[in-house]
Amino acid sequence: MGLLDEFFPYPSYRPCQREMLDAVTRIIREGGIGMIDAPTGSGKSSVVAALLAERQGRKVVIAVRTVSQLDTFIRELALVRKKQPGLRFAYLIGKSSLCPLGGEGDVYRKCEVLKTFSTSLIRQQAARGSLVPSRDPVVRRQISHLDREHPLLCPLFINTRVFIDQGEEGLRMVPSAAMYRYADRLATEVVHPRDLGSICHDLCPYETMIQAARTAEVVILNFYHLFDDQIREQIYASLGLDPRNVILLIDEAHNCGDTVQSIQSVELQEGILDLADQELGMLQKTSQCAESMRTLIPEIRRFMEGLRSSRETEDWFDPTIFTRMIIRGSFYQCTDEIVDDLLSLSEMIREKNLKAGDFRVSGVERLALFFYKIHQSAQVPVFLTIYRREEDEVSLEVRNIDPSGHLSQLARSHASCILISGTLSPVEGYRKLYFEDLPVTTLSLPNTFSRKNRRMFCAQDITTAFSQRNDPGNRQRICHYIKEFSAVQGNIAIYFPSYQLLESFRECSPATHQNRSIFFEPRDTQDAQLALQKFLSLPSEGGSGVLMGVCGGKWSEGLDYRGEMLSGAMVIGLPLAPFNRVRQMIIQYFRNKFGEEGEFLSYTLPALNRALQALGRVIRTPEDRGVLVLGERRYLEPKIRNALPSWMQEEMEVCDNSSFGELLGGWT
Repeated sequence: MGLLDEFFPYPSYRPCQREMLDAVTRIIREGGIGMIDAPTGSGKSSVVAALLAERQGRKVVIAVRTVSQLDTFIRELALVRKKQPGLRFAYLIGKSSLCPLGGEGDVYRKCEVLKTFSTSLIRQQAARGSLVPSRDPVVRRQISHLDREHPLLCPLFINTRVFIDQGEEGLRMVPSAAMYRYADRLATEVVHPRDLGSICHDLCPYETMIQAARTAEVVILNFYHLFDDQIREQIYASLGLDPRNVILLIDEAHNCGDTVQSIQSVELQEGILDLADQELGMLQKTSQCAESMRTLIPEIRRFMEGLRSSRETEDWFDPTIFTRMIIRGSFYQCTDEIVDDLLSLSEMIREKNLKAGDFRVSGVERLALFFYKIHQSAQVPVFLTIYRREEDEVSLEVRNIDPSGHLSQLARSHASCILISGTLSPVEGYRKLYFEDLPVTTLSLPNTFSRKNRRMFCAQDITTAFSQRNDPGNRQRICHYIKEFSAVQGNIAIYFPSYQLLESFRECSPATHQNRSIFFEPRDTQDAQLALQKFLSLPSEGGSGVLMGVCGGKWSEGLDYRGEMLSGAMVIGLPLAPFNRVRQMIIQYFRNKFGEEGEFLSYTLPALNRALQALGRVIRTPEDRGVLVLGERRYLEPKIRNALPSWMQEEMEVCDNSSFGELLGGWT
C-alpha cells in the first residue's frame, strides 16, 4: 500500500475504503474485470488513486455519464495533484456544446468536413511558403468572408496548425505553439468545461482538449465516447491509444446496459421515410438504383399503415414477414441487397450534401442503418423488432435487448476494467447481466453513514400492481401514506412508477399542507429544470416543498440533493416496465439464457435500481438526515428484499396505514 499512499489524497481512509482500494489494486495487477457496489459516502472516486498507483505507464480512461460526475473526478484528481504535482489529466466533452460555428446537421460531420476543406487551403498556401496559416493573407481573406451560419472553413482549427519544412521529406502539419501552450494549461490546471471557450480564445476547444489528452495520464470521457465503437476508435486513434495499454474505470455502472442498448438500437419514423423518399426522388433520373429503391418506400408505408389500427401502443413485429412484404414485386431478393444499395446511395447523397454545406444525416442513411439492423435481427437474437404507436404516428424499431456481448468485448479489450456505482445491488445480478460467465471480481460495501441520521420504512398494505390499482381500499391507503409523509419537515420527494400513475394520484397531493409548494414533474426537460431549481431554493428562503416525480425521470437520478435540499423520499410502487408482449419476449430471452433468474435480471432488477436511485437522492453526505419509504408490499417478498442493499434489509421497519403516521412522528 506504500505506492497507493503516494496517490491517495486524504489524511485517512473511510470505513471500508481501504478494502475497496486493495481489491482494485489486485484486479489491475491481474489484468481483470471488477465490479464494485459502494454506497454514497464510500469514497468511490478515490478508486482513481489505485489506478494511478498501478498504471505502470499505461493511460487511465474514466467514463462518466453526467457533468456532475465529471466535476467529481476533476475535484478528485486536483486533490491527487497536490501530492503528485506532475500529474496531468484532461477530459473530452462533446463537440456540440463547444463549436461556435453555425449550420444545421451533425456537428461531428460538419467538423470533419470543415477540417478537410481548411487543411486543403492551408496546405496549398504552405506549398507557396506560408508556413503559419493564421498569418497568411489569402487564408485571412477567406476567413473574413466566412459566413458563420454556413461555414466552409474553420478558423478555430486553422489557428491550431502550422507547417514545418522537413527538406526532402516535404512539409509536415503540426500543432501550433499556441495550441501546445493552451493544451498544457488544460492538462495542468483545473478548467471547468464552461470556461473552455474563454481559455482557448481563438483556438478550437475540442482540438485543444485532444492535444491535452495526448499528454495526460488520465483522460475523462462521457459514456457515448466510450460505448459507441466508432467514436471510441476515432478518439483512441487520435490519442494514439491501444486499449491493451488502457486501464478503464466506468462510473455509475448501473447505467451501462441502457446506454449500450440505446446506441445499438435504431428507429424508423414516418418523417425519416418521407425524407428518404424525397432524396431518392432527386437521384431517380441519374441512378437506376435509386429508382429501384424508391419502389420499396410505398411498401414500407403500407406495412406501417397496417399497424396503425393496432390496439397496442408497443408490440413485436415479425422481421421475416416485414422483409417478405417489402421485397415482393421488387428486384431485390434479400435485405443484404437492399443494404448494399442503400449504402451506395447514402454515400452519393452525403457527398452531394457536403459540397453544398449541408451536414445533416440523410434519410437514406437512416434507412440503410435500419435495414442493416433488420438483417441482424434475423440472425442475432439480441435484436428485437418492435413497433410503437403514439396517436396516429407509427415507428419501427430494432432494439438491442442484451448489452452483455458488447460490454464483455469492451472490458476484455482493455488492460483492466473497473465498474463502480452506488446502486449496483445486487452486484452478482449485474455481473451476470453484463458479463455472463466471464471471470469478474465483485465487491459490495456496507453503508458507512451513521444509522441515527436515517430511518427506513416499508409499507406492507399498499401496492401499484395492475390488479390492485383500481381497488378503492388500496387507493385510499396510498393517499393516506402520501398525506402522512407530507408531514415530514423540510423538502420531500414522492416518486411514482410512471407519469400516468403520478397523474392518477394528483388528487392525493397535500396542496395546502403547511402552506407548502407542490411541484409535479413536467415532461418537458426545460420546464423540469426550472421547477427543480425553484424547489431546491426553498430551504434557503425559509420555505419547503413537495416534489412529485417519476422513478427514472428527470428528478430521480444523477442529482445531489445535499443538506436541507431534501429531507425525505418515498417511492410509491415498484417501477416495473409495462408488461406487454415485448416485455414477455425479453423475459423469455433471458429465461432461456439464465433460467428462472432471467426474469428477475431483465425485469425486476431495473425496476429495483430505479427505486434505489430515487431514494438515494436524500442522504449524500455523512451530515445529511432523512427518512426513506418504500410504499409497496412487494419489496417485502424474499426475492426482492434479498436483492436490496444489506443495510436496507437490516434497517427496514415494516409499517401499515395505522402505524405509519405515529412512526413518522417519532422521527420528525
